[in-house]
Amino acid sequence: MDILLTDTEARILGCLMEKEMATPDYYPLTLNALTNACNQKSNRNPVVSYDEETVISALDSLREMKLVRQSNVSRAIKYEQIFSDSLKLINREQAILCVLLLRGPQTVGEIRGRTERLFSFQDLDEVKTSITSLEDMELVMMLPKEPGRKESRYAHLMGEVPAETAVDTPSSAVQTIIRPGNATVDRITELEKQVEELREEMHDLQQQFTTFKSQFE
Repeated sequence: MDILLTDTEARILGCLMEKEMATPDYYPLTLNALTNACNQKSNRNPVVSYDEETVISALDSLREMKLVRQSNVSRAIKYEQIFSDSLKLINREQAILCVLLLRGPQTVGEIRGRTERLFSFQDLDEVKTSITSLEDMELVMMLPKEPGRKESRYAHLMGEVPAETAVDTPSSAVQTIIRPGNATVDRITELEKQVEELREEMHDLQQQFTTFKSQFE
């Protein structure tokens, strides 16, 4: 598909897709809520620190590409993505693309684990089937398998294909350092997941409060 997004545009589109699925009661997003979503520290790679001017500039570009529009659901100015509807993406496809936009290249297993809040895949085969659909739409591609990796990763095709596909994550760092004790690695990975979930819940509460407060400004 002939869409080439900058990193900022990809982050904004991914955030709108994520919040539409994860917190529909607080969607569409105000500019402030969208900026916070872009800058949150969990479920993002890389972590960024955009100001509102940066977000507005990217929103203008996305609106020109007819991927995002200004919502008319309230008097406050809010934004929503229309990309998914225009391509008739189903929820599981949107969830996969959202994670790739926000977190970079992922394996099938990583995609399944990191889309839990957006869509609950029954098994890895369902993930693979959904990836195949996105490949057919030229939205996703499989990256060459890297030395030392057991599985190939997938990347979205709505921006530049990453030249370096290695992503430093806490779990991968732990697995590199602690090879002998699989049980220890699994336990640490599980604890990291729990911490990340708590961070997500805290961020969602903060965003809900910000959205609620903006309604009275």
